[in-house]
Amino acid sequence: MTVRLDTGRPYPLGTHVDSRGTNFALFSAHAEKVELCLFDAQGRRETDRLPLPESTNGVWHGHLPESHAGLLYGYRVHGPYAPEKGHRFNPHKLLLDPYARDIVGEIHIGDGHFGYRIGAPRADLSFDRRDSARVMPKCRVIDDNFHWGDDRPPRHKLSDSVIYELHVRGFTKQHTGIPEALRGTVAALRTPEVIKHLRHLGVTAVELMPVHYAVDDRNLIERGLRNFWGYNTIGYFAPGRRALGGDENEFKRTVAALHAAQIEVILDVVYNHTAEGNELGPTLCFRGIDNLSYYWLAPEDPRRYADFTGVGNTLRLTNPRVLQLVTDSLRYWVEVMHVDGFRFDLATALARGPDGFDSRSSFLDVLAQDPVLSQIKLIAEPWDVGKGGYRLGAFPPGWSEWNDRFRDDLRRFWRGDGGVIGAVAARIAGSADIFRHDNRRPSASINFITAHDGFTLADLVGYNAKHNEANLENNGDGAPDNLSWNCGVEGPTDDVGVLALRHRQRRNFLASLLLSLGVPMLLAGDEMGNSQNGNNNAYCQDNEIGWVDWSGLWKEGTDLTTFIRRLVDLRRDRHLTRDRFLDGKPNPDDRKDMTWLRADGKEMSGDDWRVADARFLAAVFDAPHQPLMLLMNGDAEPVTFTVPETPGIKAWRMRINTATEKGFDDVMVAPSNQFVVSPRSLAALTGEEG
Repeated sequence: MTVRLDTGRPYPLGTHVDSRGTNFALFSAHAEKVELCLFDAQGRRETDRLPLPESTNGVWHGHLPESHAGLLYGYRVHGPYAPEKGHRFNPHKLLLDPYARDIVGEIHIGDGHFGYRIGAPRADLSFDRRDSARVMPKCRVIDDNFHWGDDRPPRHKLSDSVIYELHVRGFTKQHTGIPEALRGTVAALRTPEVIKHLRHLGVTAVELMPVHYAVDDRNLIERGLRNFWGYNTIGYFAPGRRALGGDENEFKRTVAALHAAQIEVILDVVYNHTAEGNELGPTLCFRGIDNLSYYWLAPEDPRRYADFTGVGNTLRLTNPRVLQLVTDSLRYWVEVMHVDGFRFDLATALARGPDGFDSRSSFLDVLAQDPVLSQIKLIAEPWDVGKGGYRLGAFPPGWSEWNDRFRDDLRRFWRGDGGVIGAVAARIAGSADIFRHDNRRPSASINFITAHDGFTLADLVGYNAKHNEANLENNGDGAPDNLSWNCGVEGPTDDVGVLALRHRQRRNFLASLLLSLGVPMLLAGDEMGNSQNGNNNAYCQDNEIGWVDWSGLWKEGTDLTTFIRRLVDLRRDRHLTRDRFLDGKPNPDDRKDMTWLRADGKEMSGDDWRVADARFLAAVFDAPHQPLMLLMNGDAEPVTFTVPETPGIKAWRMRINTATEKGFDDVMVAPSNQFVVSPRSLAALTGEEG
């Protein structure tokens, strides 16, 4: 029986099963012909090659009668191979559907994946005729039938949120309390052991490092490594099979379980570039479908790519169809997969126009008016590597941003640098100097000390220099300056005094993070002393270096889960989740909503902020009936502090004292009394009214 395609429909893009069969739709503005390639159940043999019969407004489409979910397919796209004009069509290369919701198999990059002849003179202008179907994964038609039951997104206010960044595989791979078959998969995140841990910490949202289908870089494979982090996406609708550990519904089951525990799911997404790299990269999807439409090309030489991302290419969201791809993907993950928000990797690249970053770009405007996407959590990594790419504070209302200045200023302070108290005060108070414009709020600032990119908290206080030798790049990768301090010894030590200081420094960082205005983000494993042996760029370490070491939960002096939970509770009880900036003006009780103090208890003046070697900072954050006093001593010497007279406050109760072994205390201090703030420590006290 001859297989044929009916005309079908140009919308929606991708594949959609109906009662009569399956509709296929693929955008390519410059193609001359598009062939749908069908494969046997194992994906090894190409059984049919069917031209899509119609093109409507740049969308090629056809309908395959009597087909159903489970069908394996790919595309071959015909058109000019003219790199000097930006065209790289090569029908010998099987291509993934950009809208594929399931991709079967992995890509192990070899010579056959490239559209040009490797090693040929002027290689990228040559043409390779080897068929890549055998070495390409296949797209699989699926339906989205899933019974969600009474799943309801928690919809926590952003200002109330505590975000926990984790890598799906790395987070659970070494957890001995999880069944071995589930370790390292998304299913492990819904086990009682993991959910109990997250709830004990007070986490309201997990931020998952990339779960989209990604590719291992060829150079990593040749070194016996892999792209562990997954910032090398090629499928924006398909979950990566490594993390799924089962069928495509595993992710949905996990989201439902986390929602039931009142934990939101935020995805780290990489729409700024794809895994196809620069002009010398492989042809896997977008390059072979319509290179000129999908990528920013160098205007003076369309052979080359405009690389604002540092990895070879940049998706061109100024093209309406590319913008549609990204927004369709986002809506899919919200409406079909029920996620609660996104963190956009190198978000500046998404809002670029011909003249650079544009705060009124089509991408930002579309999300602002979208009835679905405007209601979820949108978090920008507000930089890329292009000219003018650092844009912290430049994103519009409705967005939050990773605040690396919070990270850097707090690291300098706790390292012992002098003269940074003004910057630290601004960070603690919500970074109004950065975000207080266009009616933005403190929740625009995502505060963090550590993230996946850089040292873990244990390594931040244990190493002065990066130690990335395991990446096999001669320790040349990763940021050279981490504003870290090893407390006197580089790396592991048995010195009791050094270890005690490191534990105190970890408590200092966590306390200043969780007792600041803005939205705190924790890095998975920091609460249990997880180390990467000084590696600050473990992107390729799918092993014990990159996996979280859970044994710290049971090592004396290492586990900080109870300490963190006390901080989270104190944060909520004392209104540090407030979603308005403090300005030092009196409240109805005639007390200022924020007051900065000297060690003698007097309010700071202009000259006090300019003392070059100042390392002590004190503040009272006031809220009706619930004031909080924060004392931060970054000096190696103790500071004697005089408790100020505060109207309506009869005494102050110590809640947090990082100088103690557990990090908390419960003593009363009366106004006008003095007490000693220990070297390199933080104390938090709550006012008792009377």
